[in-house]
Amino acid sequence: MTAAILDTAALGTAEGRAALIAAVAAVVIAAADELTALDQAIGDGDHGANMKRGFAAVAEAAPTLAEKPWPDLLKGVGTTLVMKVGGASGPLYGTLFMELGKHLGTAPDRAALTEAFGRAIEAVKARGKAEPGQKTMLDVLIPAHAALAAGADAATVKAEAFAAADRTVPMLATRGRASFLGERSIGHMDPGSRSSSLIIAALADALSAG
Repeated sequence: MTAAILDTAALGTAEGRAALIAAVAAVVIAAADELTALDQAIGDGDHGANMKRGFAAVAEAAPTLAEKPWPDLLKGVGTTLVMKVGGASGPLYGTLFMELGKHLGTAPDRAALTEAFGRAIEAVKARGKAEPGQKTMLDVLIPAHAALAAGADAATVKAEAFAAADRTVPMLATRGRASFLGERSIGHMDPGSRSSSLIIAALADALSAG
């Protein structure tokens, strides 16, 4: 049976929403050392610690956030990430989640998620003044959205997110801290793309229903 992208029965309860938040946060926190190593190669080396701090705060707030309707829940996640993550990633991830909340509505379905995700990506593009192909988180967000819009199941969206992160390895960074390295940025995975792929994969896993 094709995996659904939204298990609406589970997401209709505060317990289900809290479990979703906790599951995503756990994946990011567990990957902190990996993200740090990636960022040490082409960035400031703080992406793992920053993301761990931000998502630990999100996990702590999960029971309270889960009581809220989706727009307020996602706004709360985004606001927490802006305050706790810091650096360039905090505003970008904060924008992503806050814009999702702004456009998703209180009773999301696949069509609403696809529309909201697309709008959120446009907001991230504007906030970061970036385009796809510049070795940023957009190089995962945009392909994952394309897969979702094409009707892919959750497993396919997850696989595309991971594959998209892999595709940043041979890219030349032309935005962000990595761009200062010029051609030395080639051969390394973009840390923001990796963290984006992990978040999308965790959401796909948590939101899938056989």
